[in-house]
Amino acid sequence: MNAGAHRDIQIRIGGTGGQGLILSGKMLADALASAGKRVAQSQTYEPTSRGGYCNSDLVVCDDDVDYPLATRLDILVLLERMAVKPSWPLLAPGALVIADQRLCPQLPAGDYRGCHLPLTRTAIDLGSERVANIVALGALDALATLCGRERLEKAVRAETPRSFLDLNSDALAAGYRLGEQALKTAATSA
Repeated sequence: MNAGAHRDIQIRIGGTGGQGLILSGKMLADALASAGKRVAQSQTYEPTSRGGYCNSDLVVCDDDVDYPLATRLDILVLLERMAVKPSWPLLAPGALVIADQRLCPQLPAGDYRGCHLPLTRTAIDLGSERVANIVALGALDALATLCGRERLEKAVRAETPRSFLDLNSDALAAGYRLGEQALKTAATSA
């Protein structure tokens, strides 16, 4: 970036194929765009449709996006340990890392703000592990205040088939509760 250039926020949602990560990235991008942000979204996935490494990256700016690919992660959401190795070298100092307690129980040492949350466990308790990506979106916005709950709810509703609307709404609300509880816990221990 050149001198005086604007600061962007770079986000990765990482895990494995079949976890709905690309859909999550699209939902988040739509919510951010409705908040007036400029967003570039990209994704990576291995040839295997289920179980291979997958991620959805967003570069978010107030102005035009200088470079559309993530090169320095300010926020990293990990839904599976497989995403740690390709993501960790891009982690910015002081980055927020949200990791699933069950599928990504341990993280490397480093200069980051880590938050282990029961993302997949919460999704399973709601009735389907497939909504862990939506739980993660709620927790992410609660912790990072990116776009606001109303915008994210609208984006999730717009991309959700009618038969999954209640489940996804419950998953998003549960994610917000997880994020809000993590903020309260951090505040009381500070």
